[in-house]
Amino acid sequence: LPCCVRYSSTASPPLPPRLRPAPRRRAAARPAPRVREGALPPPMSLRSGGRKLSFELLSSGLTAADDDASPRSLPETSSDGQRRRKRRSKRKRGALQSPPIAEEEPRVDAHPPAALRVADLMPVVEKVCQTSDAERSAAGCVAYVGVELRQRNVAGNGRAVTFAEDAASSCGSSSRESAAAAAAAAAVPDVIDPARRPEANGVVKKLEKDESLDWEKYIKENSNVLGEVERRDNSPFRYFIGEMYSGNSLRSTIAVGNDKKRQRVYNTMFHVPWRCERLIVAGFFVCLDSFLSLLTIMPARIVMTVWRILKTRQFLRPNAADLSDYGCFVVLALGVASLQMIDISLIYHVIRGQGTIKLYVVYNVLEIFDKLCQSFGEDVLQVLFNSAEGLSTCSTDRVTFELLRFLLDGAIAVLAFVVHSFVLLAQAITLSTCIIAHNNALLALLVSNNFAEIKSNVFKKVSKENLHNLVYYDIIERFHITAFLLFVLAQNILEAEGPWFDSFLINASYVFMCEVLIDAIKHSFLAKFNEIKPVAYSEFLEDLSKQILNEQPDDRQKDLTFIPLAPACVVIRVLTPVYATLLPAGPFIWRIFWILLWSVLTYFMLAIFKILVGLILRCLATWYINLRLTRKQHAD
Repeated sequence: LPCCVRYSSTASPPLPPRLRPAPRRRAAARPAPRVREGALPPPMSLRSGGRKLSFELLSSGLTAADDDASPRSLPETSSDGQRRRKRRSKRKRGALQSPPIAEEEPRVDAHPPAALRVADLMPVVEKVCQTSDAERSAAGCVAYVGVELRQRNVAGNGRAVTFAEDAASSCGSSSRESAAAAAAAAAVPDVIDPARRPEANGVVKKLEKDESLDWEKYIKENSNVLGEVERRDNSPFRYFIGEMYSGNSLRSTIAVGNDKKRQRVYNTMFHVPWRCERLIVAGFFVCLDSFLSLLTIMPARIVMTVWRILKTRQFLRPNAADLSDYGCFVVLALGVASLQMIDISLIYHVIRGQGTIKLYVVYNVLEIFDKLCQSFGEDVLQVLFNSAEGLSTCSTDRVTFELLRFLLDGAIAVLAFVVHSFVLLAQAITLSTCIIAHNNALLALLVSNNFAEIKSNVFKKVSKENLHNLVYYDIIERFHITAFLLFVLAQNILEAEGPWFDSFLINASYVFMCEVLIDAIKHSFLAKFNEIKPVAYSEFLEDLSKQILNEQPDDRQKDLTFIPLAPACVVIRVLTPVYATLLPAGPFIWRIFWILLWSVLTYFMLAIFKILVGLILRCLATWYINLRLTRKQHAD
């Protein structure tokens, strides 16, 4: 039987009725072992108490089956068949008239046995299956019901009715078993949805599904749902009216912003340009302070060193600072001397007479060479200072070597800065040519140069460190433009005829305004595209303030590096003819006197200007550093 095969691994499958051997007499059959009443352990009874179901019902059904059941596979005779049919009808009538079975209270033993498992029922099932066909059917029904109900006890209340009804339907040959199964099914609470209750034949009904929504049918029943939309699409006037009253006119192509977008717009328009221009102005005065130091501090140190040597008449080995000043003075003197041999008028006519290469192309080429010479000159001057330090601290045996190396580095520095000075002079002459010209050459120069700078910088991925260096390049460029305008002023003083000062001021204002505007646009969009906040420019200004106060002696990578040797050569070369026009005519000695007088007066003016610029820079740097510290404390 299926129930025996399911739970007994050693039971052999039953043979077909025709192949079965003749059964023995009923008297020779041994009675099957009965299930003792109350054999269910207390834990099992306690767990099944909530379902109002007793396993004693199953044991009584098993006893009745053992007494009366006969093997179904035996060939029926006429008398045996009649008796069997009578017994079946009596059992059915007795089941219908039997009173309801009262549930017994579960007993709790002092020493409860182990929990009943499916493996514990297997020996009982095997013994019952070995008796006879009728006994196997009855025992199989009981084992099936018991096992299934045990599994129901573990799984939950949702499957009890199904298992009980399946057990009742599978063992329909005995009335006592059917009655027990029906009573067990009735005793379990009806917790299953009637829609999901299985039928007696074991087929489970499916849930009734809601009727799916037919869109076409719904549209036909409710034809006014999309009527307005269809009329709008078909009517141009209603479409236009709907567009007028449906919201923002650009709602389909642009979304509504938020506070972050508003802050980004304010940063691009106000915060970044203001902080960037503030940093560039501060850097410009730092470059001016370095330029004035070259023209005032360095000559004073050289004069003091010479005076000490003449006074003591002892030549001592100079220190590294003195040797560095000597090297810079030699470079400056030779640069000015080399520029004096250049005819500015010749270069002016060569540049102005170019027909193939326009002025703005020449200016852009010279600007590129300016940046290259500036980067190379920084390295050359650092090497020269290192050679000066080595010469001042070397031993006596290495003096010759260190002196030769210092001279070689000095010669390289002279060559590099002479070339750089010539590039700056040619650039100043080009700018002067554009200003003097009357064919809008200055406008073409400013537009091409500045917008080429925007194109080459704005649409690139720039980090914060690269932006720091770019700001410093803009500072140096601003100082170079000032030197160029000074050259144009000197040329107008020497060669202009008629009223020229007004036009010079207008052209100079154009150049400065375009430079300021281009720097603001460039840095605003660089910060916008690279997600750099305006506070970065405040940090750059703080680093510059610490550089002014010499508070970063070790970390020099964030410092503004500016070498004023080449601009100084250009300025001295330009101003020398202007001073020459102020000298009176007379003997040579008289001219020497006036030269010395103008030189001393110029030196004192530059020294006073240097003192003012230096003191103001230090005061402002101290104030800004304290302000930054206060804001950081409030932010923390």
